[in-house]
Amino acid sequence: MLFADARLPVAGHTQSAGLEAAVQHGLTSAEVPAYMSARLATTVRVEAGTAVVALHRLDHELPLEPVVAAWAARTPSHALRRTSRAQGRAMNRLSASLWADGAAVRRVARLDGCPRPVALAGAAAAAGLDALSLARLVGYDDVQTVASASLKLLPLDPAAATGWVHDALPEVAAAAEDVAGLTDPRDIPATAAPQTEVWAQAHARSTRRLFSA
Repeated sequence: MLFADARLPVAGHTQSAGLEAAVQHGLTSAEVPAYMSARLATTVRVEAGTAVVALHRLDHELPLEPVVAAWAARTPSHALRRTSRAQGRAMNRLSASLWADGAAVRRVARLDGCPRPVALAGAAAAAGLDALSLARLVGYDDVQTVASASLKLLPLDPAAATGWVHDALPEVAAAAEDVAGLTDPRDIPATAAPQTEVWAQAHARSTRRLFSA
């Protein structure tokens, strides 16, 4: 599942996990670790919970539409929903090329408005990942994306960014364990992050940016 992290355009290569917007509004390099922690407590729990529930429903051949609806209800920013769906389409194209005969991949690809966490669930089902591994992947990808983007947005030592990721791993594991047992779309965390959502909306209208979100 290395393709799920910041190395390819289907994931963090085109994204900053909201960091670019935060920096434009005054976030400093010293505050990036706190920003990572805030995302792990809010946005990541929504994304990881969505992915885990989608994986459960794929494994049990249950409809995915309720998962997408629950995710959308917990992602009030139109800009963030649009970005996630664009990433979902890209992830589905990659998954289809890797697992052309995968039933889960085909199901997810047919889903209207498929967000990235549901697309990740399809790939996880094809790759044989369990729920905890998938949830950890979502959390790791988020902090890695922030760290990678910080090297382009802020003056800092690359070793510092790597250290941030390392130091965040216990929080990644804790967030994953919190959601790994979820099976019902209604139980997906509804942990809002109003400030990052406001920044995302402003960033979507910006004409000078390095990342799409």
